Amino acid sequence: MDSATTTSVETPTGTASLRRPDGTKETTTAVTIPNGHANGEKTYAFKKYRHVTAVHSQSRPSTLSHDATAPPSFIGFRNLMVIVLVVGNLRLVIENMQKYGNLICITCHDFRQKDVIVGFCLYFLVPLHLFIAYSFEWYAAKQARISRAQSVSRGGSTSPTEDQQAKFESTWRSIRTAHLFNATLALAFHSWVVYFHIFHPLIGTITELHVIIVYMKVVSYALTNRDLRHAYLHPVKGELAVLPELYAQCPYPQNITMKNLCYFWWAPTLVYQPVYPRSENVRWIFVLKRLGEVVCLSVFIWFCSAQYAAPVLWNSLDKIDHLDIVSITERLLKLSTISLIIWLAGFFALFQSALNALAEIMRFGDRSFYDDWWNSAGLGDYWRLWNKPVYQFMKRHIFSPMISRGWSMPFASIAVFFVSAVLHELLVGIPTKNIIGVAFMGMIIQIPLIYFTRIFEKMKGPNGRLIGNCIFWVSFTILGQPFAALVYFYAWQAKYGSVSKKLASNQAPVLG
Repeated sequence: MDSATTTSVETPTGTASLRRPDGTKETTTAVTIPNGHANGEKTYAFKKYRHVTAVHSQSRPSTLSHDATAPPSFIGFRNLMVIVLVVGNLRLVIENMQKYGNLICITCHDFRQKDVIVGFCLYFLVPLHLFIAYSFEWYAAKQARISRAQSVSRGGSTSPTEDQQAKFESTWRSIRTAHLFNATLALAFHSWVVYFHIFHPLIGTITELHVIIVYMKVVSYALTNRDLRHAYLHPVKGELAVLPELYAQCPYPQNITMKNLCYFWWAPTLVYQPVYPRSENVRWIFVLKRLGEVVCLSVFIWFCSAQYAAPVLWNSLDKIDHLDIVSITERLLKLSTISLIIWLAGFFALFQSALNALAEIMRFGDRSFYDDWWNSAGLGDYWRLWNKPVYQFMKRHIFSPMISRGWSMPFASIAVFFVSAVLHELLVGIPTKNIIGVAFMGMIIQIPLIYFTRIFEKMKGPNGRLIGNCIFWVSFTILGQPFAALVYFYAWQAKYGSVSKKLASNQAPVLG
């Protein structure tokens, strides 16, 4: 008997059959195989010819090829990288404990009583400059009301006399000079006190940060009220019409009150507005959670700094002293990991936890303190996204006014980074007693790096943003903070070597 079989195959156009020579059919079995299309599946009914399936039925690119129809998911690789990071850092933890032992000592600190007292006094004295600025604005508002009343009495058509105009301009020049002197005194005098009378770098850094914040608030309060006053005194020219609609809830000079100033003093912003968007109520459970995060992350930062960052810094001193480039590079790379972890923890503690807790207490509605800076395609994106309170201050009070006065965008950008560089140098150099220009140059060098990475930002396709993001992370994690930490730590030891040796013998006797 002929052993030939009959196979029936369902195709998109019908069913094809292979018959025995005698014309009889044999029972078939249906097997369903996906065809990779969205319009259905191909069903093959066969029994014997199982080796004829068309596996290669269409042209398809490899999954990781650039011409793939859909980008693949990298969730698995992300999970792998997390596991590698955890395992790698766990190994470093074990190695650190075996080599140095426990370096954590709660009672081992060098806080001088004078440092604590001076820092505590400055905490209350620095905000007085805001109230001094308020007194200037209270007087200016009083004069503005008088000028407005005189203008209304003249019908708004008669120009003031030369004597009235001269007195008017002299008054505003005096107020401007007073504001400038007050803001400069707030920054210069208190920075001098921190430099010469607070020895501990941590207390000095916290105090100097407070000084800079109050300085920026004073500047914003003065400049904003100057523009509001100008609009108030020129209603015929339509100045009031260009003000934000939100400001109509508290128009000038009704905003010059102690209550309004105190809210701005505590509000989590550096930019003054007469009115801010407000939330309806305070969620105290939310506040407690955020404060708990601040406490836990602060303890974590302290632990990482004492147990992991300090040994690397101590071991780098002799390498820097002998200019051993290879060893310095190795120390820099080793420090980059722990410094990145500390910085990320500090960023979350400040911008996500502390500022949100303060905003909730103050019912401050706009809580966009940062955007997704970690996806930055270049240095320009990073500086616009990671610290929005400072970015908004610089844009509102330096960049935009210069552009409106005819300055070019590159020059206005240089001015912004120059001011930022000065403030960074004060924030780092004053507490460490080493104004050596490293923080200043670190900010200035951002300008060419921004223009360099902008080339990749403008590239079409994902490759440009990918390259720019990699350049950002390399400059951020290796060439930025670790390098600055090494330089300023070495400068501190070079200036206060005897104190450092004493601390080394008490806290880290086995470092080497």
